[in-house]
Amino acid sequence: MEPILLARIQFAANISFHILFPTITIALGWVLLFFKLRYVGTKNEAWMDAYRFWVKVFALSFALGVVSGITMSFQFGTNWPGFMEKVGNIAGPLLAYEVLTAFFLEATFLGIMLFGFKRVPGWVHTGATFLVAFGTTMSAFWILVLNSWMHTPVGFEMRDGVAHATDWFAIVFNPSMPYRLSHMLTASGLTVAFLLAGISAWRWLRGDRAEGVRLGLRTGIVMAALLAPLQIVLGDLHGLNTLEHQPAKVAAMEANWETRGNVPLVLFALPDEAARENRFEIAIPNGASLILRHEAAGVVPGLNQFEGNHPPVAPVFFAFRIMVGIGVLMLLMGWAGAWYLWRRGSLPKLMLRGFVAMSFAGWAATLAGWYVTEIGRQPWLVTGVLNTAQAAGPLPASSIGTTLAMYLVLYTALMVAYIATIFRLAHAGRAADKVDGVMLKPGSAPGDATRDKMGEELTA
Repeated sequence: MEPILLARIQFAANISFHILFPTITIALGWVLLFFKLRYVGTKNEAWMDAYRFWVKVFALSFALGVVSGITMSFQFGTNWPGFMEKVGNIAGPLLAYEVLTAFFLEATFLGIMLFGFKRVPGWVHTGATFLVAFGTTMSAFWILVLNSWMHTPVGFEMRDGVAHATDWFAIVFNPSMPYRLSHMLTASGLTVAFLLAGISAWRWLRGDRAEGVRLGLRTGIVMAALLAPLQIVLGDLHGLNTLEHQPAKVAAMEANWETRGNVPLVLFALPDEAARENRFEIAIPNGASLILRHEAAGVVPGLNQFEGNHPPVAPVFFAFRIMVGIGVLMLLMGWAGAWYLWRRGSLPKLMLRGFVAMSFAGWAATLAGWYVTEIGRQPWLVTGVLNTAQAAGPLPASSIGTTLAMYLVLYTALMVAYIATIFRLAHAGRAADKVDGVMLKPGSAPGDATRDKMGEELTA
């Protein structure tokens, strides 16, 4: 492979691994704060049990996120020196703001959050949890400001081929930032919702019927039921913003070749860039025009209008459908789980297994969405300012290929270890209070327990 392609694959591997962990810590920090506030308000020790378990997952995710983020920063200098040379006056300060306002905040108070429950006053521990959660969100804010500016750059001028900031407010609140930030924060919430529900369901199926497990399961399901429809709305708004500012990306997402009205919504196809057509197409008439223009005759941009200066079609097309498909499945599972909890107070075993299977569904959806976003920006690194080839460094293919192979081996091992550790923590969770295998609710007596007809939760 050519060096530039290897460098792109290497950065994609790094960011694919890295983004998984902030996607968990961003929302999980706020969930931990919710658990702590519920404990403070109710004095129910089960809320603190849930906090103690999930704060371990947070700490593990935070550590891997920090380590994997460092390797990405190295690549700016080794693989993509042209990026900082041309837009470093804007990218550098934004990355510095992330470190100063977010990472230091997280690192400073994480120790209190992890180990200070019995060592500091309760309000200090609660405050530390809030500051860590706030820090993770601020970290996401600054990173997404930079990423959004790379997609929709404004507030700068070029002097001698170098970008200089002229309006920092416009840079920070660039046209795509609000949509990208809200979409990513909601994606983090959905990722954590299904992780909560999936791991809690696994513990429940293995006989750990502690109340903290039940509270974690209910919290995850309620989050999923609320956030899934919100994400669909935000995704639609984000798509309209992308249509305005990056029409070539939308054309690739829809595999639409000609600019025209009455464009169908392609459910499945095999895009053929050489022939400039779709093979084996299955589509809904006028669907794309209705979604993107809100009218059947609405004109949707086609790939041919960009004269080959557009992203690769197949990866963007399929990644978008994977993201949407998982999102719809999340909506169905979240609403079904919430309905069972509301109407019956319990979940059937098959649904519990479904939540276990979807424990890391948020990761798959996030990666698919990230590929749509980043591959869809090609051939630009900063839209209209710097293309990918101009930013690439002089490293030979052999050097990049060797480090890429090392990264892939290491990341695979770390991913297996991470998932295994989470299930190991779940397996070692606090044993349930049982009498002859029957879970008792707090305050009930052994003789009061009766088995629910669904066979999944016992009520007293």
